[in-house]
Amino acid sequence: MFQYAICNETYQDWKLETALAHAKESGYDAIEIAPFTLAPTAYDVTAKQRGEIRGKIEDAELDVVGLHWLLAKTEGFYLTTPDDAVRQRTSDYFCELARLCSDLGGKIMVLGSPQQRNLLPGVSESQAMKLAAECLRKAMPTLEQCDVTLALEPLGPAEGDFLNTAEKGMELMDLIDSPNCQIHLDVKAMSAEEKPIPQIIRETHPHIAHFHANDPNKRGPGMGDVDFVPIFQALKEVGYNGWVSVEVFDYEPGIESLVKDSMAYMRKCEAAVG
Repeated sequence: MFQYAICNETYQDWKLETALAHAKESGYDAIEIAPFTLAPTAYDVTAKQRGEIRGKIEDAELDVVGLHWLLAKTEGFYLTTPDDAVRQRTSDYFCELARLCSDLGGKIMVLGSPQQRNLLPGVSESQAMKLAAECLRKAMPTLEQCDVTLALEPLGPAEGDFLNTAEKGMELMDLIDSPNCQIHLDVKAMSAEEKPIPQIIRETHPHIAHFHANDPNKRGPGMGDVDFVPIFQALKEVGYNGWVSVEVFDYEPGIESLVKDSMAYMRKCEAAVG
């Protein structure tokens, strides 16, 4: 029913070829890539490297979802700053990220990166919305040209103070007003909302471009208290046919367990949904 992917930073210091082979063996269909695992910035990933990485992924018989953690571990970029030069630099960087995503064979760019979008002193939420929309709108022609969709990721208050709900994500999406700007939903983030997760899924459809499976405890699906059966039921009901991608933040259970146990649990929930 669903197509499953896993984020490449889950494998930490594993060689790319080894990680890809393990993901394939564990039942995943695709890999999702954090740019900081490739180089300090997207600009630093050469055309030759992009071709080599794409070739290794194809050799492993996996697809590429695209990119996430877009601005993580970078400097000089910010979505909601009143500084015109910084916002322009950020817009330009999103264009380069779109080119990197396309070169790797991906179609989705998940925009979380709370540290580069949190409200700055003196900037209201409504002002931040307008500033972020302007910044991202400038990058949309390049994303459209690359056939890449920007998936805005609402995050809970533990991560930041801007775009904390799916409803706010939809508000920003409407301001950007491009078919290549949609919404990303994350189970850990949605768990911080007052609304039940299945309700958020139904209300956000048909703008869900991508979906992250995890638990509020920062581990994989099935490793905490969240029941994924109602979540998968809601995704099925709205006809979601995109990727369900495992993203974890707590590696204590070990890579093997995070990868394989997450898949086993999702398959069990999928079978329960029927």
